[in-house]
Amino acid sequence: MRRLGRRQGFGLSADMLALDNGSLVNRVFEQLEEGILSGSIPPGESLIELKLSRELGVSRTPVREAMRMLEQKSLVRIVPNKGAVVLGVDVKDLLDVYTIRSYIEGLASRWVAERVTEDNRKELREIVDLQEFYNMKAYKDQVSEMDSRFHESIFSFCGSRTLEHLLKDFHHMIRRYRRHSLTGEGRAEKAIAEHRLILDAICDGDGDRAERLTTEHIQNAKDNLLKLLGVSE
Repeated sequence: MRRLGRRQGFGLSADMLALDNGSLVNRVFEQLEEGILSGSIPPGESLIELKLSRELGVSRTPVREAMRMLEQKSLVRIVPNKGAVVLGVDVKDLLDVYTIRSYIEGLASRWVAERVTEDNRKELREIVDLQEFYNMKAYKDQVSEMDSRFHESIFSFCGSRTLEHLLKDFHHMIRRYRRHSLTGEGRAEKAIAEHRLILDAICDGDGDRAERLTTEHIQNAKDNLLKLLGVSE
C-alpha cells in the first residue's frame, strides 16, 4: 500500500490532532474518502487500521470509525480481523448514478424554472458565460469548475433541500469521472451549448423543456464518458 503521508495530502496537522474525537473522525474519513474517489487509493487496496493510525499519527479509534463511515457509503468492505478492502466507484456505480441523475436532476431543473427569480437568471447566465470564456482560453480546470457550479446552482435554486443533498452526494461521488468526461473531443463545447439551452428554458419558465433538456444533457454526458472509458451499458 502506498504511504498516506504529507506528500500525498493525507498528513494530519497539529491543529487537527487537537480536535475532539468526532471532528477527528470526520477529518480522517474525508481524507480517506478523497483518496478513494480521486483514485489515489485504488480499488482492491487493503486499508489496515493499525498501519493507517501510525501513518496518520492518530489513535486507532478515529480510523476505525472512519472505516465504518466509508463502509456505509459502500466505498470499502470491512473484513473481520483483516481490515478493509477498497471498493471505490465501478462502472455499475457510474451507470446507476447517471441513470438516477437523469430523473431527479431533470426534476430539479423543472422546479427551478417554475420558481426562477431574476437573481437566479443572472447567476446562471454569468456561470455559462464564464464557462464559455474559459473554454475559449483552454482553461480546462476552470471549465470543469463552472460545469459543477452550473449544476450546483440548479440544485440550490430548486427549493428542495432533500433533492439538493442527494444530487450533491452524487456529483461528489463521481466528480473525477465528470471532469474526465469533459476532456472528450468537442464535449466541452457541446456541454456548454446544452447548458445554454437549459438556461433558456429556465429563464423562460418552461419546466417541461428544462426537465427534458437536462435529462438529455446527462444522457449525453454518460454516453461520452462510457465511450472514453471504452465500455458499454
